[in-house]
Amino acid sequence: QVQLVESGGGLVQTGGSVRLSCAASGRSISNYYMGWFRQAPGKEREFVGTISRSGDSTAYANSVKGRFTISRDNAKNMVYLQMNSLKPEDTAVYYCASSQKWATSGARYDYWGQGTQVTVSS
Repeated sequence: QVQLVESGGGLVQTGGSVRLSCAASGRSISNYYMGWFRQAPGKEREFVGTISRSGDSTAYANSVKGRFTISRDNAKNMVYLQMNSLKPEDTAVYYCASSQKWATSGARYDYWGQGTQVTVSS
């Protein structure tokens, strides 16, 4: 079992940047694809991005492509989401999750963190 804990959220102004961290424990994340998802109030959870086990491949939702970057440090059992040029519509609770497959659907992810709130003020 993998335990995931997100951190780094908060209040940021439009155009600002935030880096989210996801700390894993229980198992090495080197065996897992890692993803980030978000859920805004009243909306369904949506895919943000994913990274391969080695970190050499990433994929992003069109809404964040070019602004967000996922990275990982398997030695530290950490995953990161660098968020730049933030917009009010990026306001959401952000979750990291682990999967044994390359996937953009949340249904493919087995373990989830509790989430961290990011609020972008206009």
